[in-house]
Amino acid sequence: MISREPTLERLATARSLLLEPYGLDETHLANALRVIGEHRIDDADLYFQYTRSEGWSLEEGIVKSGSFGIDQGVGVRAVAGEKTAFAYSDDISDAALLDAARTVRSIAASGQSRRVKLAGGASSVAGSRMLYAPMDPIATLDSAQKIALLERVEKLARAKDPRVVQVMAGLAAEYDVVLIARGGKDGMLLGADVRPLVRLSVTVIAEQNGRREVGSGGGGGRFGLGYFHEQMIESYVDQAVNAALTNLESRPAPAGEMSVVLGPGWPGVLLHEAIGHGLEGDFNRKGSSAFSGRIGQRVAAKGVTVLDDGTLPDRRGSLNIDDEGAPSQRNVLIEDGILKGYIQDSLNARLMKVAPTGNGRRESYAHLPMPRMTNTYMLAGNRPKEEIVASIKRGLYATNFGGGQVDITSGKFVFSASEAFWVENGRIQYPVKGATIIGNGPDALTRVSMIGNDLELDTGVGTCGKEGQSVPVGVGQPTLRIDGLTVGGTA
Repeated sequence: MISREPTLERLATARSLLLEPYGLDETHLANALRVIGEHRIDDADLYFQYTRSEGWSLEEGIVKSGSFGIDQGVGVRAVAGEKTAFAYSDDISDAALLDAARTVRSIAASGQSRRVKLAGGASSVAGSRMLYAPMDPIATLDSAQKIALLERVEKLARAKDPRVVQVMAGLAAEYDVVLIARGGKDGMLLGADVRPLVRLSVTVIAEQNGRREVGSGGGGGRFGLGYFHEQMIESYVDQAVNAALTNLESRPAPAGEMSVVLGPGWPGVLLHEAIGHGLEGDFNRKGSSAFSGRIGQRVAAKGVTVLDDGTLPDRRGSLNIDDEGAPSQRNVLIEDGILKGYIQDSLNARLMKVAPTGNGRRESYAHLPMPRMTNTYMLAGNRPKEEIVASIKRGLYATNFGGGQVDITSGKFVFSASEAFWVENGRIQYPVKGATIIGNGPDALTRVSMIGNDLELDTGVGTCGKEGQSVPVGVGQPTLRIDGLTVGGTA
């Protein structure tokens, strides 16, 4: 059997799903781009997408709901200066494509910038990576196996401890195929990707002496459902049950200014929110980020190196190509405390006169691309976790986080810790509940005093929201000590 090069294989898959059933080929795409280019523009692209998704949820020992959906369509964009014209349609046809092309052309010509919903009714191939298998994850287990997997989660969780009174589990899988055509001086550039995505989530409620607490666990990535083997399921269940049981013993959190130790892995969500968004190109081009105009300056303590890396194999935030057809990259944003660069899509990179970084992302064909993170994490240092915790005289050790809020302009953030411990004289005393961590992202980076040698990435659960769009992402960090943060508590 002769196999094709992976980039061409993905392009063939995209053609078979998004062009051939509708009588389209590259000639039609080139013609649409030519129509858009009849007026003065800086950039234009066509974004075709086919998405099939499935979800199952279990509660009280039975599968209570399931979902299955198919969505497909095309988004057409023209860019002139800072202004963008955009139209999209769930009708994939030559007529709809040309209608969209004329619509964005006329908007661009009039100098307006607005988003229009249409009624249904010589190329080269962009280079890319091979970071995950081009599979349909929905087909990797049959319905009976999916139900059995969720029932196994329920059984394991209840067997862990008699205080577990309720178990909820969810299984989701998505098969996403995209095809991107961009106009250029040297003709049309084509890119395609086949993106599997799966996630298993576990939530338990534990009860003791009339008190109820919640714990959660789970993970996923860009692979098939076979990833959720027995050991993996057990690790998610342990995470959820242990969190719930820990919280049953929690006391009100002390408040005040103190040193805070952040655990490895998912606590990197604080880094993502408080710092990562502030390094996105659109905010910095407009001067609205606390990091604007600070390239080459020290913005963090020595030893702090922050990356956004879309090239990690099988990770939830990784992409073979971004949603503008550019290969994903490993971007060093902060190196040893010095700001090195921002996350860029094509529009903001062009206006800032820098190269795109492979971070042009969109939620779907019905949304515009913008600079977004992929997998954002801090590199490890050389301190053992135990030494970092032992260095705290009085402070908080936060190992898991829930929600948070960030002001991009000022850098101020507020995060709630879903699992945290009070530390005195280097020893963990007891778990605490109701702790919120308050600070300023750029300032907090300068207060990092110890960096652990235990870098971890999250288990594959992150979803990032920005301007109404959600995309899958990854976060990570080693254990960190940050001094002088404000902790809001209930004690």
